[in-house]
Amino acid sequence: MSSEPKRILVRGVNWLGDAVMTTPAMYRLREKFPEAHIALLTPEKLAGLWEKQSWLNEVITFGANEGLWSVVKKLRRKGFDTGVILPNSTRSALELWLGGVGNRTGYGGRARDWLLNRVVERTPGLVPMRKRTVKEIERLVAGEADMAPKPGFKDHQMHHYLHLVAALGASAEPQIPKIETDIDEFQQVRAKYDWSDEGKPVFGLNPGAEYGPAKRWDAENFIQAAVRISQQVDAQWLVFGGRGDVALAEQITKGIQRLNGQASVMSLAGRTSLRELAVILSGCRAVLTNDTGPMHLAGAVGTRVVAVFGSTSPELTGPGLPGSEKVTFIRGKAPCQPCFLRECPIDRRCLTSISVDIVVQEMVARK
Repeated sequence: MSSEPKRILVRGVNWLGDAVMTTPAMYRLREKFPEAHIALLTPEKLAGLWEKQSWLNEVITFGANEGLWSVVKKLRRKGFDTGVILPNSTRSALELWLGGVGNRTGYGGRARDWLLNRVVERTPGLVPMRKRTVKEIERLVAGEADMAPKPGFKDHQMHHYLHLVAALGASAEPQIPKIETDIDEFQQVRAKYDWSDEGKPVFGLNPGAEYGPAKRWDAENFIQAAVRISQQVDAQWLVFGGRGDVALAEQITKGIQRLNGQASVMSLAGRTSLRELAVILSGCRAVLTNDTGPMHLAGAVGTRVVAVFGSTSPELTGPGLPGSEKVTFIRGKAPCQPCFLRECPIDRRCLTSISVDIVVQEMVARK
């Protein structure tokens, strides 16, 4: 590159958890190019995540069913001289190529190398996120040795994005993913949803997981954990989730109230915008969650996170950084974990072996 970029377009990823894991790379990009205009091309559903982020100058959105040429038209009039393509899809690279974005950087493969000016080679030796076969799971449960390499933090998805921006000269040093909020926003959102018992510490429950049941700790466990924590901490409980989690959140809300009529609990599932969710999470003392997008968001706004992991791996997709006092990963005992399957082909032992006792202990450990 003959000169430093002046107008940079980053093609963002498509899912909330992944998007949060890109923020270290975004901060490193801003650190490298403090005077550049940095824009983000992002799915409309994630637009709220990027509001009021200091590293970002512009957000360009596209709808779930928006056609390629519609996106291209938005880009052609912007005059971007540099592009960073975070997803691995051919479509994402084609958007920037057709959109006239110069100096396009991304990972190769999937027949898209010709769409890139700089093809970045993946870091060798990384442990991939690979789904186990049913036969492999059966062999591991039967006691046969696991020959697959174990992932470590160097394999974390965060490094995948940092490695890309390093190709432009940015630092690849990891940092805690971060989404910026402020106290005024929190007070405004509190007033909007009018949850009771102001002055009590706010604890959150996030019992959903869109990926599938192999990532979901049982609803009754969330209920029991909240009731027992309430015996030690007089808290305000908020239950989070998307539109598909409304019934689950209501089940948990009513379950807590049934077992502890004095408990202060409210379901916000399906009610908040993404930005409001980030702001509310920032005001929670702790959040008990499955491995899902709001888990990453809670960690990125600085909240203490206790995360239950079933079929997935915190080394690959966990929030925070190793050794962080604000993040606790809880895994059960299962020789086949992680399998990365949506549904367990055996007995969900990776989740059912996680006791309410250990979760309660971690949630109140730093009250």
